[in-house]
Amino acid sequence: MQNQLLLGYFREHLFVADIDADTTAGVLGQLVEPLLKNSLIKNKTIILETLQKREALGSTSIGRNIAVPHCRTLAVSEVIIVVGISPGGVDFNAPDGEPVNLFFLIVAPPQDTHNHYLPILGKIVEIVRNDDIRASLLQCGTYGEFIETLEEGLR
Repeated sequence: MQNQLLLGYFREHLFVADIDADTTAGVLGQLVEPLLKNSLIKNKTIILETLQKREALGSTSIGRNIAVPHCRTLAVSEVIIVVGISPGGVDFNAPDGEPVNLFFLIVAPPQDTHNHYLPILGKIVEIVRNDDIRASLLQCGTYGEFIETLEEGLR
């Protein structure tokens, strides 16, 4: 996955800087809300059920205050990423036991014609494993700060 291609998936209207939920279900609801608000889905119930089933298989938190909830669903026609920041952190059953502050929700159709779903997932995990980039991303409070930090980290 090329860095510029990844950057093209991030949108300001799909950035949630103030997640205040204190449960996994609450976080997922707040992450899915911009999809409904921006008419990218018609009903959030299907996506929420799919995401919750995925979380029941094992947490999508990768530790170090990061989670990448993801699913495939007929509710979308293309890969979409929603970024969420929880300033206070949320217990997301992380492997390291730490709260999660930064979420990358990835939803994709079952048939991703460009086959970007897994490369996007892998690239995000690769990026946030870098201690400096992750620390900087965790400090972002706006979309502008987030995308600038991400661009710097991808250079």
